[in-house]
Amino acid sequence: MKNNYLKSGPIFLAFLCMGFGDVVGPLTSQLQSEYELSNLLAGLVTFMGFIMFGLLSVPMGLYQDRKGKKRVLLLGMLAALVGLVLPILGNFSSFILLLGSLLLLGTGATLLQVAGNPIMRDVSPEGKYSRNLSFGQFIKAIGSLSGALIPLLAAKYWGLDWKLLFPIYSGILLVAAIYLYVVTIEEKRDDSASPASFGSVLALLKNPYVFFMVLAIFLYVGSEVSMSAKLPNYLSEKFNFDIKELGLWGTLFFFMALMTGRFLGGVILNWMSPSRFLKITTLLSLIGIAGLYIATSSVMGFAAILVIGLGFANIFPLVFSITIDAMPERSNEISGLMVTAIIGGAIVPVIFGAVADVFSLMAGFVVTLVCIGYIFGLSFYKRK
Repeated sequence: MKNNYLKSGPIFLAFLCMGFGDVVGPLTSQLQSEYELSNLLAGLVTFMGFIMFGLLSVPMGLYQDRKGKKRVLLLGMLAALVGLVLPILGNFSSFILLLGSLLLLGTGATLLQVAGNPIMRDVSPEGKYSRNLSFGQFIKAIGSLSGALIPLLAAKYWGLDWKLLFPIYSGILLVAAIYLYVVTIEEKRDDSASPASFGSVLALLKNPYVFFMVLAIFLYVGSEVSMSAKLPNYLSEKFNFDIKELGLWGTLFFFMALMTGRFLGGVILNWMSPSRFLKITTLLSLIGIAGLYIATSSVMGFAAILVIGLGFANIFPLVFSITIDAMPERSNEISGLMVTAIIGGAIVPVIFGAVADVFSLMAGFVVTLVCIGYIFGLSFYKRK
């Protein structure tokens, strides 16, 4: 039976739910204020959001190789749902409860990434996987943006705060899980391929092409997290923006540019090859980062941020889909490796921060320039 929009619907909803995992960024400052935390304890918020990407991605990639991507997707939704309901039942009574909640939410986001990216290929028409993955990332960006926008709107119009996120996210996840459960998805399998194992996953890293592409995901995610975290500091240092009131517009503007770029990427990939688009989008990213250095006014600074966001927007889905299209019979193992590489979001920003502390904030942005420069060079790599 041909996959149609009814079958791809729950997968796009899964991408929206994936974005909920990014709430750990905006929540950090909120929880620090609510529970009077030190900076070290506040740092545990993002740690809980990222740690499961490093621990679970490969094991769950192996599990779904045997049990199917839809089952892993459902498990991810269930884990996230339990994580979101716990603080509601516990009346948000303690920080420890919130950490446990965010660990489960991070677990859910990890499983959704492991299964969601390759299952999109199963519900996509021939040759449209890269396009649909870019649209999926656009939907995910809406979920990511909601973590900052909903609390702002809740405080301004209803006198509520960040706690409103939990019942809203829970309701959406429940609907997504039921929708996915009732829809039949025909998963593409290569019956001639032997079942995946830890050995076969590690052996894949001996393939230079796979290693280079997994490293690209690691560096890209680290660069994206660095940008979202440090753009407020950039606006504060270079143009004297108040970091609490106006600086956050840097991050918000960056996420809006990402969202716009992912939507446009889904359109462009209807007529442009993924490999050519990767060259263009990484070049655009490099031009945008260079723009941060030459900007002489806040308008020029925001223009550079816009270009960075548009350039960054499609790097992840392009690298992911190009690699899986090159080796579709190893999609579960590759997916596990690539989602593990998302832990770059916890490591690259630390390197950025260390460089910024020793030299200057603008020297820190050289780290992102090198990361994206690597991916630009990789876009010309010809697989043997």
